[in-house]
Amino acid sequence: MTHNVAVETHPEIPLWNDPALSVTTRVSALIEAMTPEEKIAQLYGVWVGASDEGGDVAPHQHDMEEAVDLDALLPAGLGQLTRPFGTAPVDPALGAVSLLRTQARIASANRFGIPAVAHEECLAGFAAWGATAYPVPLSWGATFDPDLVHRMASAIGRDMRSVGIHQGLAPVLDVVRDARWGRVEETIGEDPYLVGTIGTAYVRGLEGAGVVATLKHFAGYSASRAGRNLAPSPMGPRERADVLLPPFEMAIREGGARSVMHAYTDTDGVPAAADEDLLTGLLRDTWGFDGTVVADYFGIAFLKTLHGIAADWAEAAGAALRAGVDVELPTVKTFGAPLVEAVAAGRVPEKVIDRALRRVLTQKALLGLLDPDWNPVPAALDGADLDDPEALRGRIDLDGPRNRELARTVAEEAVVLLSNDGTLPLVRPRRVALVGPNADEPTAVLGCYSFPQHIGVHHPATPVGIDLPTLRATLAAEFPDTEFTLAPGTGVDDGDVSGIPEAVRAAGEADVVVAVLGDRAGLFGRGTSGEGCDVESLTLPGAQQRLLDALLDTGRPVVTVLLAGRPYALGRAVTEAAAIVQSFFPGEEGTAALAGVLSGRTGPSGRLPVSVPRGAGAQPTTYLGARLAHASEVSSIDPTPAFGFGHGLTYTTFAWSDLAVDVEQAPADGEFSLALTVRNTGERHGTEVVQLYLHDPVASVVQPVQRLVGYTRVPLAPGEARRVRVVVPADLASFTGRDGHRVVEPGALELRFAASSTAPPLTATVTVTGPPRRVDHTRRLHAVFGQEPSAGG
Repeated sequence: MTHNVAVETHPEIPLWNDPALSVTTRVSALIEAMTPEEKIAQLYGVWVGASDEGGDVAPHQHDMEEAVDLDALLPAGLGQLTRPFGTAPVDPALGAVSLLRTQARIASANRFGIPAVAHEECLAGFAAWGATAYPVPLSWGATFDPDLVHRMASAIGRDMRSVGIHQGLAPVLDVVRDARWGRVEETIGEDPYLVGTIGTAYVRGLEGAGVVATLKHFAGYSASRAGRNLAPSPMGPRERADVLLPPFEMAIREGGARSVMHAYTDTDGVPAAADEDLLTGLLRDTWGFDGTVVADYFGIAFLKTLHGIAADWAEAAGAALRAGVDVELPTVKTFGAPLVEAVAAGRVPEKVIDRALRRVLTQKALLGLLDPDWNPVPAALDGADLDDPEALRGRIDLDGPRNRELARTVAEEAVVLLSNDGTLPLVRPRRVALVGPNADEPTAVLGCYSFPQHIGVHHPATPVGIDLPTLRATLAAEFPDTEFTLAPGTGVDDGDVSGIPEAVRAAGEADVVVAVLGDRAGLFGRGTSGEGCDVESLTLPGAQQRLLDALLDTGRPVVTVLLAGRPYALGRAVTEAAAIVQSFFPGEEGTAALAGVLSGRTGPSGRLPVSVPRGAGAQPTTYLGARLAHASEVSSIDPTPAFGFGHGLTYTTFAWSDLAVDVEQAPADGEFSLALTVRNTGERHGTEVVQLYLHDPVASVVQPVQRLVGYTRVPLAPGEARRVRVVVPADLASFTGRDGHRVVEPGALELRFAASSTAPPLTATVTVTGPPRRVDHTRRLHAVFGQEPSAGG
């Protein structure tokens, strides 16, 4: 076995390489030994692409960057390698060889032997060719199952770490404020508590696998005016504090996230990349975050080109560093020669360089990259002959059976049954008309950050790398005795109506119609959902609503299935469709999950992480509105959703009863104790999701009518009942008061136990007593649920 990746060693171990010393001592010694150029080199990345032949990575060219000369850069060192696997299709084993050879080259080229941190996207799985494509984050939210999301993130992290990746650019913790925003599919939902708990579970999984989780986009990106990407966010400080910041706070405090990515947006004229109050005052001084802040791609340059607060690249670099940004990504632009020259000229003080460098080197030390026995060979290639690239091809499987089983479980739990007149589950249908643009489209299950949609579309001659069965294929396997007639009817967004008559004919000859509608994921206008794919209204793309209405006109039962990245107004289908099944880009196992729900092999248990609007233009679509945001007699616009946040049906029925309030009065630092019984009154196994909402009738500042403060999944066999107990800290009633500080105020509260935000069957009134209490980021964040068999169950 030959590695040929030797890194130069020294007979005496320098202080920074001595693992017997504290990290602080090692990092301080290294900073002291570095020149300004060497310091700055650790603060930027280079965008590279791994070689499919196992050679060194090659710099990636992008229309927003200049050519990079690696030979000129490497003697000073290098902070990060950007997306070695996620730039072009490459066999995972050969990509790993390419990365390890490049890391050896980087370490050998600089006088301290420091390799780079390699980062990748992992929003819907490791964004590498041949890696498992998991459901998108909006589906994570639909599961209401943090434990499952933790397992998924652990699997993603293990795959990344096994091939030499150190950092993952996920999760997105932006809270949906306007569903017209193209990146809704990348979010977890419209409620900060759901986003926070699911996102924190993902962080724990990724970090537990040894991969640095990167929280994005900090903060306010999703609150842009009219849902436009990279647009100003005109929110006030209270919306920012009470809606947009809590998921980040939770993921840092409880998840242990080691990196944060700044947002592109500006809030009230201050770009996030230059917001010292946000990136240093709040994030570090208040919350105690001690990891790295990385730039969203090209975000520092945008301070000059888009925001207009910097006259040149050096000024942009200085503004970002002073605010608290540590690393420029994806490649060197402002932190290169412009910053070196600015430091030499005294325009940027070296102390801000040292501050960022200390954070970067501390992270590298904790990753083992400063240790004397550091080895660039990743675990997946341990023991392999690295001098025979072709023999390595196919050695690493990033989409094994365990991954696919996990992907299917997430997809199954994320399917949301919105409506059902009893048509579902389908029982041995004789003839089915399978209609719609997504019925026979393999990539209809993938989000815009999946490798096939993000990168693979630029390489049409390369196989997709994973198995993507269409819904047509999985339904044919699920119902082997059924005759299926395929009639697309129209494209996703081409507006072509010429195929609608054929679809109507097929429907007329069928026992049931399955209409498979929705989105095509892409970036910057190449799709109907995804980054830069914002929409003016929430009407189904193209001519899909015309197709759906024509199918409803046939009088045949129409099961509407949505493979989409955002919720859409469905017009007449809300009341006229036999059933509506919502799936948010469920990943490579998504069609199998849908087929199982349609047949009844799997019972639906997903709940809506975002409201489904009744009208295509009614805003806001989020349930988190104050009283003035809801329907009223003084406006002709009714924003009431067709299906509210948290909604989802099952194939059984549940009865909620026996609400008991054991502790109904508590001081502002106390807690309430409640219990209820949930019984499965149907004939099938099912999972109820008990959701707890808080309503504050009177507060010193305007509050949402209600907000989610807890939830738990309750699986029940037919006839089974469970007693669900919950302890609710008064801290959960806190909000940002008039003075800008978070406060728990005395007074009556309603705790609503509900199956959705629109259906609270049981409500308890509790009272906070005593004086107001100011709380901070150390407050209690969760209600504590417990379950036990019911005495009568």
